[in-house]
Amino acid sequence: MLAFLVRHSLVGMFACALLGFLLPDLSNGLFPFLPYVLFTLMLLTLAGMPMSRLIQRLCQTGIWLYALLHSAFYMAVFFALCWLLGASKELTLAVLGVGATGSLFATPAIVRALGFDALEAMAMTIATTLLLPLALFIPIHFFPYASGSLDFVTYGIRLLVFIAGPILISYLLHRCLPQEKLQRLLLKISPYTILLVFAFPFGLVGSYRLLWDQNISEALMFLGIAVGLVSFFFVVTFFCYRHLGVDISLTAAITSGNRNVLLTYSIAGMLLGPAFLPLAGAMQVPTYLLPVITRRLAKYLNSR
Repeated sequence: MLAFLVRHSLVGMFACALLGFLLPDLSNGLFPFLPYVLFTLMLLTLAGMPMSRLIQRLCQTGIWLYALLHSAFYMAVFFALCWLLGASKELTLAVLGVGATGSLFATPAIVRALGFDALEAMAMTIATTLLLPLALFIPIHFFPYASGSLDFVTYGIRLLVFIAGPILISYLLHRCLPQEKLQRLLLKISPYTILLVFAFPFGLVGSYRLLWDQNISEALMFLGIAVGLVSFFFVVTFFCYRHLGVDISLTAAITSGNRNVLLTYSIAGMLLGPAFLPLAGAMQVPTYLLPVITRRLAKYLNSR
């Protein structure tokens, strides 16, 4: 059964988003526990990666240029589009919040399942997450869309927990345990890593289902916006990196399409307005359909 789930994990993640929509009570019940799943996933993913090589990747200029594309570029584009289209302040703030959001911590596991470079995806994920507080500061403090101030203390604590904590624990594991024993242990645990990802689409989509029950037409609009955002992230990033080859361009594209809206909401909360959480829930459907599409696209591009 485990082997079957791992083999079909990409489809399973999308199915979990649909299942969470059909079972909103269970979805909302899981939501408070998602940060714990996030930490576990981050630790298991990092433990299987060589820390020295990861730090070397983070020291590369290209990783930080990607992080600027991931947040600053898209936020500027979305602000211009929202202004031209006359979007409401609540919707504009929610879209800018999504643009500021770093990559999903589950991205390296998804990238590994696709057969691409998980280490590159992890470096991109960490870089975009480190830029998140500055990116969020801009719409919250410089645009008249939100009241209050960004809780940098909360962000700092979560940064220590979800980034520094797993890195430190992983480093200690590599230092204190014999490498052969550690590798055998990680080999046994690795199939379960991708299964943890299933919790995110299931637990986040419940907020969107609440909107669906209240106003179907508005919910469909949010779904259309979510599909548009994820598609825009993926397509534009893919063509920006297309000259570097299929694997790198698809890795960058899917890393950009996957957004860690849970961490963003945990940091900024209601400062991002009432539209952010329903939009975050709506994004679970296209986000977890994206790996399925990417796998087919990779086969097509590599066959040419």
